[in-house]
Amino acid sequence: MLTGGEEKAREADVLKEHFGYDSFRPGQGELVGAVRAGRDSLGVMPTGAGKSLCYQVPSLLFSAEEAGVTIVVSPLVSLMNDQVSALVAAGVPAAFLNSQLSAAQQREVLARAGRGDYALIYVAPERLSDPRFVSFAQTTPIAFVAVDEAHCVSQWGQDFRPAYLGIGPFIASLPARPVVAAFTATATPRVADDIVRLLGLRDPVRVTTGFDRPNLHLAVEQLSEKAKLARIAAYALERPLDSGIVYCSTRKQVEQVEQALLSAGVAATRYHAGLSVDERNANQRAFVADDAFVMVATNAFGMGIDKSNVRYVIHHNMPGSLEAYYQEAGRAGRDGEPADCLLFWNDSDIATCRFFIEQETDNSALSDEERGLVRVSQRRRLAAMANYCMTTECLRSVILRYFGEKRDGADGDAYCGNCSNCEGGIDAVDVTTTARSVMRCVHELRGRFGKGVFADVLTGSKQAKIREWGLDRARTYGIVDEPTPVVKEIMELLVAGEYLEVSEGRYPLVGLGPRAREAATDEFRLYMKRKKKPASGVKGSAKAPTKQPKAAKAAAVLETDEQRELFERLRGLRKQLADAEGVPPYIVFSDAALRGMCVVLPRNDEEMLSVSGVGPAKLKRYGRAFMDEIAARPLA
Repeated sequence: MLTGGEEKAREADVLKEHFGYDSFRPGQGELVGAVRAGRDSLGVMPTGAGKSLCYQVPSLLFSAEEAGVTIVVSPLVSLMNDQVSALVAAGVPAAFLNSQLSAAQQREVLARAGRGDYALIYVAPERLSDPRFVSFAQTTPIAFVAVDEAHCVSQWGQDFRPAYLGIGPFIASLPARPVVAAFTATATPRVADDIVRLLGLRDPVRVTTGFDRPNLHLAVEQLSEKAKLARIAAYALERPLDSGIVYCSTRKQVEQVEQALLSAGVAATRYHAGLSVDERNANQRAFVADDAFVMVATNAFGMGIDKSNVRYVIHHNMPGSLEAYYQEAGRAGRDGEPADCLLFWNDSDIATCRFFIEQETDNSALSDEERGLVRVSQRRRLAAMANYCMTTECLRSVILRYFGEKRDGADGDAYCGNCSNCEGGIDAVDVTTTARSVMRCVHELRGRFGKGVFADVLTGSKQAKIREWGLDRARTYGIVDEPTPVVKEIMELLVAGEYLEVSEGRYPLVGLGPRAREAATDEFRLYMKRKKKPASGVKGSAKAPTKQPKAAKAAAVLETDEQRELFERLRGLRKQLADAEGVPPYIVFSDAALRGMCVVLPRNDEEMLSVSGVGPAKLKRYGRAFMDEIAARPLA
């Protein structure tokens, strides 16, 4: 039996040999150690924190000991394909089992897995109920089951998938119970408890590495639909060789944004459920292979994309929850390099999200009562999302607090220096008086109307319906001297703070919320965010900012023109090698590894291995080609 030190040394050897890293990132070593000690585990780690290594490293060690194969439950086909391609490139025996394989190919994968040819195989949750796979699992030693995107098991999560409910019973049915670990980037404390219960984790080691992604610059802008298109096109044009994702709420908006980008000369493509499977796959391949630099998509795209060099994620519309936003925005900067996360929104986005909540049909596995509870939860999450858009607080602190995380020190909670609110581009306008007027109006009219009617009453609208309903005789009629859109935004702020609440149904009504009484106290204050006016002589426009964007600081380690020129040449070489092998460029080497090469300028194997992200397997496969390209650089 190995000592603790010997076990750690073996883990470190595997980490360097196959993945090129000298040490684990925060949380990884603890989770790998727990799994190797036979402990169930739950890892809550942000996108880009390296969750995959937490099950890939143990799988290699279990395989070497002939303890059995590792089963990785993953929700999307594209994730399996990319992860297996990356593992094979790193010298890891891996395979996937999904509908893309023929029946004969599936039988071959199962046969080879049964012979111990693979350290790990990826399967979709639906596969666990397939009779052929069940038979395989009953007769093949399984050392470890890893559940990726584990929040999908919880009905309180934003991506609930009924098929995930079958994972726990599958594990319980195995002849010998394996070690089980679950991983997710987006789990509130309630969802984390659900994961433990529904997967049947036994006294799991819980590791939460923190939700903060310091390399991500967070920004929110309130824009009209027309201004959004111009702003996105200008932003993408300013960084033509950077990979980016633009998320839209509807298929129609995806088409509009893609056409706007193509018309502006941006190499863009699209992805949504209305396209054929062949076109979706082709467009996804183009994006992953850096043939199309911008992907415009609905939220149907992304969970299975392991592309590490996405330099920005733009939301054309506000998502329905902070969980969804954090997960989608988190697809930027997975390599740890600086990246931008921009959210553009307006009042109509909130209405669209409310419509989607009431039209939800994916929870057919739940009872009517359970579906009702889910809708209540979704409305609360929407209110938190709207608050993120409208708050004057540090955006990073709002996200961390939502996920139950606190940062040390009052200053840390109040200011991050890397979000649009902290950078001083906004003014916090006190709207307490108007907010109290809104509360009085809702109380007076007993919550019998929607947001638009309340705004019309408060602003003294002359519309016929207001007179016909006698609302012009209300005490609160015309008591607010603000434009109607501002009043509506204040109402949304009150909803986000639970001072007001919005009912469900086709015509949502606004009523008093659980914190309504607090609005009448002297301590109550409400602030609205307003973008600072540009300096005199500078007209506001939808153009991209003139200052260097945060994402562009990824090149900060490259201090000379020679280094930057070499980086582009190495990117070109990487693309050639990737195309020749039919794999995404980032699987050859990450952007961070290429930057490391530009600084180290390795001339031999030892120097190449000193670059983070370069291990013996990749050195053997690609090292000589990159060292030759570096040696051929023009002399200064």
